[in-house]
Amino acid sequence: MGQLEDMALFIRIVDAGSITKAAEQLGLAKSAVSRRLKDLELRLGVQLISRTTRKSNVTESGAEYYRRAKTILDEVSLLNEQTSGAPMLIEGTLKLTAPLSFGLMHLNSVIHDYANLNPNLRFELDFTDRNVDLIEEGFELAIRIGNLQDSSYQAQQLTIIRSVICASPDYLSQNGIPNTLEDLTAHHVLQYSLSQSHDLALTDAQGQQHLVSTHSKMRANNGDFLLDMAVRGHGIVALPTFIAYQKLKSQALIPVLQQFRLPTLNAYAVYPQNKFLSKRCRALIELIAERFGDHPYWDDDCGIAKNISLKKIS
Repeated sequence: MGQLEDMALFIRIVDAGSITKAAEQLGLAKSAVSRRLKDLELRLGVQLISRTTRKSNVTESGAEYYRRAKTILDEVSLLNEQTSGAPMLIEGTLKLTAPLSFGLMHLNSVIHDYANLNPNLRFELDFTDRNVDLIEEGFELAIRIGNLQDSSYQAQQLTIIRSVICASPDYLSQNGIPNTLEDLTAHHVLQYSLSQSHDLALTDAQGQQHLVSTHSKMRANNGDFLLDMAVRGHGIVALPTFIAYQKLKSQALIPVLQQFRLPTLNAYAVYPQNKFLSKRCRALIELIAERFGDHPYWDDDCGIAKNISLKKIS
């Protein structure tokens, strides 16, 4: 067996989680797979997987070899595809991280369709709002919302993220509808605790920006919780429309102060700088961008302006 075949075998062992499972997937004897792994380790002069009678763990050297071997094999596959003109089979393991609410609410159907289109592809998904280090934790792709500042990453814009100020009909009937920024200062406001500021940044119809100091009744690090508290009448909330859209359509929440705009953010597909982007990632990025676009479905009937075009950055 050649070196590329040994790399592919090692990747299969790591992806499968054990030598036994890898052997079953490859239709080989466990002893043969174990022997080839041992030969690879002897040739490299390092232990890639620490093995005990109960479990196996990838070593630090093994994790680095795994990441770089995947890149090499992906580049070889792409070269073969470009040279032969034949389409490359999308396979392997796609390790993706995405924001919790956005992932659970809007990526499910995309991943479902993508998995059906590519039955040989495996998925490892992490839905979290924490700032994941892609290189350190071995993720090849992330979906991120906000302003990108880390120059070690490349990014492609997927869709536009708009926000809306809203409250429940019961809250507004009891506390009044704010018509001016001064009115807003007298209301209970529900806010993201991830934001260090208690101020709301709003832009009026003439393009002038305003910072409004608010009284935070509740602060939380999760938009779904704030949504539920707003529906239950605890205050006014500024939320991304991808979280609030269903409650806005059902009129469980009512938009207020629509003459002002909240800052617009973007959702990006992010991957490490100068790293080969596998076809499985490229195809998923294209599918997400096509599915959401610059007029995402969740903005329908939300009363949000849709006159901003998509851009790609790298």
